Amino acid sequence: MTTPSTRPGPRNDITDVPGLKVGQAEDARIATGVTVILPDSPAICAGDVCGGGPGTRETDLLDPSTLVTRADAIVLSGGSSYGLAAADGAAAWLGSQGRGFALVRSPGVPPSPIVPAAILYDLANGGAKDWGDDPPYRRLGFDACRTATGGPVRLGRAGAGFGARAGATRGGLGAASYVAEDGLAVGALIAVNSFGSVKMPGSDVFWAWPFEEDGEFGARRPDPSWRPVADLPPDTKFAAARARANTTIGVVAISASLTQADAKRVAIMAQDGLARAIRPVHGPTDGDALFVLATGEEKPSDPLTLTRIGLLAADCVARAIARAVFEAERQG
Repeated sequence: MTTPSTRPGPRNDITDVPGLKVGQAEDARIATGVTVILPDSPAICAGDVCGGGPGTRETDLLDPSTLVTRADAIVLSGGSSYGLAAADGAAAWLGSQGRGFALVRSPGVPPSPIVPAAILYDLANGGAKDWGDDPPYRRLGFDACRTATGGPVRLGRAGAGFGARAGATRGGLGAASYVAEDGLAVGALIAVNSFGSVKMPGSDVFWAWPFEEDGEFGARRPDPSWRPVADLPPDTKFAAARARANTTIGVVAISASLTQADAKRVAIMAQDGLARAIRPVHGPTDGDALFVLATGEEKPSDPLTLTRIGLLAADCVARAIARAVFEAERQG
């Protein structure tokens, strides 16, 4: 079998997968933001949570045994538990457009938008969190939907990654894509607020360097004599001060048609991208969560194709994580 040639898409972000828009909104004074991924029509959706401290919404309905198989939007937000309200804003916008789930459409009965969401902790990043009884996240979620476009996606200090940290360095929002000669497109959009480091200790080289395409995060390479240490890297020794303050969250989109069970398997495989790009990862203070959206209308994938999709998804996730930090650092 000949493997199709696969390269980053023209925008090298999740909107290289047809049928998707991305909206973002930030509050610079508060140092936080929201990212919304909007499929043009409800898309098969599944998710996987590997972190020990997650903050999510609607993940129970993503189980293949439940009634609903498709989502109207995915929301990624800063703000810890306050940020889950961003999905309320997205649901309000979707409802105003007549979008949402209904077993039977009835006059005067609004549909119910399906909006899974995940949050990261950015409450201790120095922004002004004096919002009293009116946190900004519902508004940010609504504004992100209202301004959504078909790309390119703003990266670095943008959307859900606006106030993020990654180990001892600045975090952010990153993206990557692959488009194959046979038409398969895979893209990832990741907000990086990890406890672990995205860089090899004692260097400026990203753990994800073997997966880099076209110098997208600086073309840095390790010294041949470098060896990993069998313990926590030095820049994570401040663990006690940052407990419950971490998470890497994101969305992978696929142009193929998948069942919800297939999408769940891709989400599990895509989590390997976190392990390729962050060390350590999936710890008790991380809320690592990934969603998968399948936008295609063709027949469901066979096991070999599904394996290929999962492989490309994990590589896109690893690249997106490194790009998040690289772009955030370039922005200062």
